Amino acid sequence: MLIVRFISRLISLLPHSAALALGRRLGWVFGSVVRHHRADALDALRRAFPDHSEDAVRKILRDMYSNLGMSMVEAVRLPYQHREYKDRYIEWMGMGNLHAARERGKGVLVLSAHLDNWELLLMLAPEALGAKTSVIAKEIKTKLGQQYMDRNRRLFGTEMLPAKNSYRQCLKALRNNEIVVFVLDQNMIRREGEFVDFFGRPACTTLGLAHLAARTGAPIVPVFPRRLPGGYHQVDILPALDPPSCADKQELIAATQEYTRLIEEAIRAAPDQWIWIHRRWKTPPEPGED
Repeated sequence: MLIVRFISRLISLLPHSAALALGRRLGWVFGSVVRHHRADALDALRRAFPDHSEDAVRKILRDMYSNLGMSMVEAVRLPYQHREYKDRYIEWMGMGNLHAARERGKGVLVLSAHLDNWELLLMLAPEALGAKTSVIAKEIKTKLGQQYMDRNRRLFGTEMLPAKNSYRQCLKALRNNEIVVFVLDQNMIRREGEFVDFFGRPACTTLGLAHLAARTGAPIVPVFPRRLPGGYHQVDILPALDPPSCADKQELIAATQEYTRLIEEAIRAAPDQWIWIHRRWKTPPEPGED
């Protein structure tokens, strides 16, 4: 961990443009040399954009790896460049939508996805949104990487909650009119999710966000970051969605389909900024289930 922090400190000393150039190079290595899940990503892109040429699909993939590399570099720089990123490189649009939702007094459920540099969003959210923020997230496979990310997130007051068995913690946060973030674009195993349409294919998705909203009456606020030229970022906060009228399973599935539609819409606006290497359709439906 000390070595990782030392390297992070060295990277933080680079000028902003040089750091982003380093990130793009790392992204190239990750995509062209390591080729981690490259075949899976290409397959997913071809299916998602059947009208795109092969050259267009491969450009999206190259740009995705580039964005991923820049995001990694930005995340390790943030503990040392916090004020610069907050004041200069990130703009939060539609903050009034978030404030209006909090005024209902039932807490706020944020719907988001792995777009742009979601780590910046997670780490800067408590200060930017002006409320204690908890995030529901799966752990990554690399223990050292998970420890490093959790440490950085907690430096800025972000509370990390496990993807499983955190229902009571979520209830407590919402009762205190806090913010709970769901990153909803993750594959679930069959017994933990339901299938909704995502880019024309059935994707197994948790009903947890819809269920929590139905039980608590908390509004759902879609929040999606996107990368702009020059290393800038814009976080779009959309108007709140009302919670499902009841916790009936079909109501929850319908609501989850709408949340997924919004995520797809945000991805289509900037397809190179979503993690196509994530095996989003890994869980297949049973015959007749799609």
